[in-house]
Amino acid sequence: MEFEEAMARWLEDHRRRRDGEAQLRLRNLGHAETTFLRRVWWPAFASFDYLHPEYEIRDYRDGLRYIDFAYIRGGLRVAIEIDGFSAHHRDLNSAQFAAQCQRQNHLVIDGWDVLRFAYIDVESHPRVCQQTLQQLLGRSIGVADLADLSWRERGVVLLVWSSARPVTPQAIADLLDVKPDAARELLRSLIARKWLQPATGTRRIRTYTLHPSRAHLRGTALRAALLHPTHADRRSGRS
Repeated sequence: MEFEEAMARWLEDHRRRRDGEAQLRLRNLGHAETTFLRRVWWPAFASFDYLHPEYEIRDYRDGLRYIDFAYIRGGLRVAIEIDGFSAHHRDLNSAQFAAQCQRQNHLVIDGWDVLRFAYIDVESHPRVCQQTLQQLLGRSIGVADLADLSWRERGVVLLVWSSARPVTPQAIADLLDVKPDAARELLRSLIARKWLQPATGTRRIRTYTLHPSRAHLRGTALRAALLHPTHADRRSGRS
């Protein structure tokens, strides 16, 4: 699915679940926020899963405020703010500046990780922003996602991750000593769960690569997790 279609569906889904001011804000998603989605978030993860736009929270004064984006997955909560150097920001007085700092502090106290991106970096240095997000999410949830993969699925991910070129179903079959049909079944499962994506082929997929949303997984931590018994292994008695 392309960016524009995916974003439209994602926003519409959130609009249906909101009302009042919260819904209105989604009808007027700002230029800076849209640019962040297009240039930073989508290239980094190719998915809007677990991301909430204009997320409503109670602030430390028991009033309502909105986070530009909230990433919520299990116990992980990340507040993402896009800051433009506008007249509004230049004209803040000392009390307003202090209030902004207090709001961020209370987000941290309430268990949020907070990431702030300057609009100029979103526009001119999107890869730096992508890497920041990938580092935080990779540290927090990336390796934990492996917990429910079977030992065979984990082996497929390890092979694809470590290969310099897209991997063929035959290479998977040889690795696991299974028939090509069994290898394709594993590959289809990993595509559905956004671990892998097709690299070549349309009607019949010929090669596979790691899904872009897994780009944040990093070397030694991923390898250690892939080689360590998972919950699925323990349930099946295999380690």
